[in-house]
Amino acid sequence: MRRATLLLALVFTACPAPLPAPDAGTPDSGLPDAGPVDAGSDAGVDAGCDGSSVAGLLACVDQARYRQDLVTVTGVRTPGSAHWQEVQDLCAQRLTSLGFTVERQAYATGVNVVGVLAGTGLPAERVLVSAHYDSTPNCPGADDNASGVAGALETARVLAQGQYRRSLVVACWDEEERGLLGSIAYAAAARQRAELITSAFVYEMIGYRSTDAGTQTLPAGLEVIFPGQVAAIHADQDRGDFIALIGDDLAHQALTRFGVHAQALSLDTVVMELTSAQKGSPQLSQLRRSDHAAFWQQNYASLMIGDTANFRNPNYHCSAGPDAVGDLDHAFAAQVIGATVGAAADLLELR
Repeated sequence: MRRATLLLALVFTACPAPLPAPDAGTPDSGLPDAGPVDAGSDAGVDAGCDGSSVAGLLACVDQARYRQDLVTVTGVRTPGSAHWQEVQDLCAQRLTSLGFTVERQAYATGVNVVGVLAGTGLPAERVLVSAHYDSTPNCPGADDNASGVAGALETARVLAQGQYRRSLVVACWDEEERGLLGSIAYAAAARQRAELITSAFVYEMIGYRSTDAGTQTLPAGLEVIFPGQVAAIHADQDRGDFIALIGDDLAHQALTRFGVHAQALSLDTVVMELTSAQKGSPQLSQLRRSDHAAFWQQNYASLMIGDTANFRNPNYHCSAGPDAVGDLDHAFAAQVIGATVGAAADLLELR
């Protein structure tokens, strides 16, 4: 996630409290963890998974597969670097192996990877799930945003097991850290093509959670815009134990469906829904810090799914230490993936 200019004194302070030791007492996500995964098992349908219902798809979310991809993606991924190329190739190869039609969309300064799984009833209408795959210099970027890329790949794997009326698009964006350049290029081209994107889900850091009191910081002034949400966080003793959803009013249905599945998975959420006027306001630039904003610019329904970055994680952009896999909560991420799978499947409409 890129650091934005903060307006109206919306200044966040990174939280200094660490998470518990990695994998020690990690709560159950409510989703299966199949244990070690064969490094060669890029794709395929897991035994017992049912792609004919949303509940069956949710049962297929695999925490171990997500973690394996998280480990693989983590590492410095500045554009043009060797690992940046490796992760770009991973996105393309994985989506191809899952049956997506894949394009490497080259634009002026970078490369997006975009996979399409065509719907069988309303194929022109698209539901998009995405994450950026670049990182800041000299930072392994486990949370920012290897967690999002691994989440997008696991979402693609699970959703590929169903058949839908609408088309599913899964994308890995380039150059988010340089100003959302990859997603801006894609969204602008999509609008020029009159592409029908009905909802765009953007994973932006989904791996960091703490249940300790005082681990979630808030901006001065946020209570004026979202008083109920701020009050709820304070009432929970400012614990950084929820996933934040930032969406526009066009994405109301996507936000609602995510909330339904999150509740079923015992995943706490804080939802901030902006009006059409608010999402373009200079005073709210803090809420346009990731690739969802590229779709807002083109008047597409979009929402960001994130753990609040430096507002919770002290190692955001490696500011206080390495952004490492060992600090992340994989059960939490699996819950987030599950809620996204459910919401996306609802909007895609299973056949």
